[in-house]
Amino acid sequence: MAGPLSPLRVEVFTIFPELVEGFCSGALLGRARRDGVLDLRIHDLREATSDARRSVDDSPFGGGAGMVLGPGPIFESVEGAEPPRPLYLLGPRGRRFDQRMAEDLAGLGTTATGGFSLVCGRYEGVDQRVADHLVDGELSIGDYVLAGGEAAAVVVIEAVSRLLPGVLGNEASAEDETFTSGLLEYPQYTRPAVFRGWDVPEVLRSGDHGRIERWRRAMALRRTIDERPDLIAARGGISEEERNLLAVEAPISASVDVPVVSDDPAAGPPGGPGDREAGPTTGAESPG
Repeated sequence: MAGPLSPLRVEVFTIFPELVEGFCSGALLGRARRDGVLDLRIHDLREATSDARRSVDDSPFGGGAGMVLGPGPIFESVEGAEPPRPLYLLGPRGRRFDQRMAEDLAGLGTTATGGFSLVCGRYEGVDQRVADHLVDGELSIGDYVLAGGEAAAVVVIEAVSRLLPGVLGNEASAEDETFTSGLLEYPQYTRPAVFRGWDVPEVLRSGDHGRIERWRRAMALRRTIDERPDLIAARGGISEEERNLLAVEAPISASVDVPVVSDDPAAGPPGGPGDREAGPTTGAESPG
């Protein structure tokens, strides 16, 4: 009989540990930690300083606005902790974090490294020597500006942790969700069946699980075509089978041009292994 799974170990280096700790102590993440599925360790960079003021930043060489997070406390904290790698700096030049990367990071719990680690930036940025000589890469959660990397860190931690065995309770939940199949999720409804004159689709009340599954698949395709055509393009279009399903369950306008690819298995289905390329390498939540 296989023994219990080892927890995924995640270490975070930040000057605001309370921000990360507060978010990660409740709800799903808090339960994952209490159940021993997630081993989250948060390090305060100020504890690695040597001056009375616990300084972690300084003015930039060459002048300019704002302050730069210095290399000393970051190197000292990381080297003292010996965290699991890869170690990512949350910053604007990194690989775009997406569902596929979340899956890859979640899988690290079963490898020799046992997890991954994150460095949160602040101020106007982080001394370049951290990126050049300490971390294994940079990671971005999107093209917008945040005050620091703590918000980005908790996004990564939650997206990864919910994929760990037992965290959601129902493993099918993670499999059905948006982006897992390269598509947006189908529409969801709950009681009452009629609300202010708006009915839940009849198929969902039919009890016919085959019809429901076909409808959900068609609506996921239709919603993605309408709202995120870039995701359809990324998976190479839709298959002939998917086009036929749409024609029956959720017809699209003839004016909408959606590429159809071969159903030949040798060609590789949309959303298959050929689509698992790294995302864009730019993006900024500057400095985090």
